[in-house]
Amino acid sequence: MGFDQARVNRIFRPETYAEDVPYGLFRELRAEAPVWWVEESAVGEWPAGPGYWAVLRHADVKQVLRSPEDFSSHLGATQIRDPDSPADLAFARTMMLNQDPPDHSRLRRAVAAAFTPRALHELTAVVERRAAELVAAIRPLGEADFVPVAADLPVRTLARILGVPDQDRQLLVDWSNRVIGYQDPEYARSSTADPARLTETGRAALAHRPTTVTTPDGRPLNPRSRAALADMFGYAHALAEQPPPGSMVARMLEAGLSTGEFETMFFLFAVAGNETLRNGLPGALYSLLQHRDQYRELCRRPELIGSAVEELLRWWPPVLEFRRTATRDVELAGQRIPAGDKVVVYHASANRDESVFPAADRLDLTRTPNDHVSFGFGPHFCVGARLARIQMTTLLRRIVTELPGLELAPGPPPRRLVSNFQNGLKDLRVRWR
Repeated sequence: MGFDQARVNRIFRPETYAEDVPYGLFRELRAEAPVWWVEESAVGEWPAGPGYWAVLRHADVKQVLRSPEDFSSHLGATQIRDPDSPADLAFARTMMLNQDPPDHSRLRRAVAAAFTPRALHELTAVVERRAAELVAAIRPLGEADFVPVAADLPVRTLARILGVPDQDRQLLVDWSNRVIGYQDPEYARSSTADPARLTETGRAALAHRPTTVTTPDGRPLNPRSRAALADMFGYAHALAEQPPPGSMVARMLEAGLSTGEFETMFFLFAVAGNETLRNGLPGALYSLLQHRDQYRELCRRPELIGSAVEELLRWWPPVLEFRRTATRDVELAGQRIPAGDKVVVYHASANRDESVFPAADRLDLTRTPNDHVSFGFGPHFCVGARLARIQMTTLLRRIVTELPGLELAPGPPPRRLVSNFQNGLKDLRVRWR
């Protein structure tokens, strides 16, 4: 293989994605081999890891995701970085995201029981009302940062799902910042929740927030550990003890989730349910405004919004990659992978695979079919994908139809999140007539 290992390793480094997703490098790597060995160098205060196999082609990504018997979510969890201790790994394994069938299937059924057609209909009405309010609030301004505008919609929707009072809504933002943005100093220790505005439950949770970022023996505190998120799990426990009557929380508990299982489900919803849209919506709008011909076509033909959302998800996948662990010695696309090795599937690379997407590096809002993997594939296909699509469709339709002449505002380009996991923007200033 004619690639320097240091160049291959760029796809691991978080700072790579602060500049842009390395689609050109992915394309070159795919052309030469479907699976590559990547070294995990130290990142800031985080130690080096053992390395992993990167899976870059669409067919192989789907093969890994649909084969939990060979590529487990449970053995080592689903983040590239290994949990720091056996206790951290045991904690991670309690989450639905980090389980394999049949345990994963049972938890998924309990969550799905809360998303009845009636519940989705009610949530759709909430989304439509809030999207209308958001656009009406900024319309007279002529210019705004779209990132906090977009972030408000999934947070309010999540608060409705989880039974979080409006006063405590900002806690959801803070928790997801700490978990997802831990590689970005601007996000890692941010806190915007005002204790004076919180409910009694919110203030009680905040009192348990860790005051140190290291463990007693001096190691960096894993941002996804129970110790680092004691305030969030305390809040989830209080919700499970007294769920709002008739809420989706109550329905999940009635469907068989234990209090402990609900606490880890709260973690998943509060982070994944927030960040997917918080990254996907600004990324979609930024992509549109960088491709003026496609933006004008959508303005002219608003009926394209359905296929446009799918193409924008392909073009700007909110999640860049996910990790699995080989359960046995296995061969993937001609590459032998030993049992216990990490295997990381790159959604961002698979979504630009030329063998599946003709003219893959061209944004085409009329593209159909569109077999992107931005919501995953197989047993772990995103349980909230339908709701995410509803939110993206609703807000983008209003933005495009109610803010005429939309364009990027003059000034420095948007800043990207420092993360090799989430494909995010930290700001996106836009203006309109």
